[in-house]
Amino acid sequence: MEKSSKQGNSENSEGASEIDSEIKNLSGHAKPAVSLFSNVGFYSEADSIDKIRSDIGDCKRCPLHQGRTQIVHSVGNTNARLMFVGEAPGADEDRLGEPFVGRAGQLLTKIIEAIGLKREEVFIGNINRCRPPGNRQPNPEEAKICREFLIREIFVVRPLCIVVLGNTACQYLLNTKSPITKIRGQFQDFFGIKVMPTFHPAYLLRDPSKKREVWEDMKKVRDYLESLK
Repeated sequence: MEKSSKQGNSENSEGASEIDSEIKNLSGHAKPAVSLFSNVGFYSEADSIDKIRSDIGDCKRCPLHQGRTQIVHSVGNTNARLMFVGEAPGADEDRLGEPFVGRAGQLLTKIIEAIGLKREEVFIGNINRCRPPGNRQPNPEEAKICREFLIREIFVVRPLCIVVLGNTACQYLLNTKSPITKIRGQFQDFFGIKVMPTFHPAYLLRDPSKKREVWEDMKKVRDYLESLK
């Protein structure tokens, strides 16, 4: 996986131990310090969401472009305290050009509102920006190509917390082979940013009994954000 050497267990542990001393207040709330990202090869303080989109362009870096209607970029508040990361666009997202707008997206909106936030207050994206054919999972090479752009967005937004949705997104973002059933509900570290793995809303639509577990995870996220106010 791309950049795996930069987010292995040793660096993640080191970042976690420094998080309390390596955050500063920007625009009214604590943000991970720029210094946490400075050793990442593609990081630049001059980066922006607009520049990232420009660099993506009419992307044809992997075969997924062949079946897409359009590129589905991340959306939301670029100064968000909370970010959500999913796997890839589905049919509705491919058609409308925005992540999480189908039934799973409607459920995600309810989850966001349940912890006292509005959808427009958070930032939402996916590992991949093009819909895989038949809604299959992105393969490692497809995820590797697209992942760098997501990481750049994370460094621009600098959320206090990321909720990563589903097994595929969790493994590709955190570069781990651990299944989400093993690490769900436990904060992970990503360059000094807390990451909460939980089930994807689409999975909850198939198995509503898991909603309680997601709610417990989201309460931890809510409480963590409250503790930083």
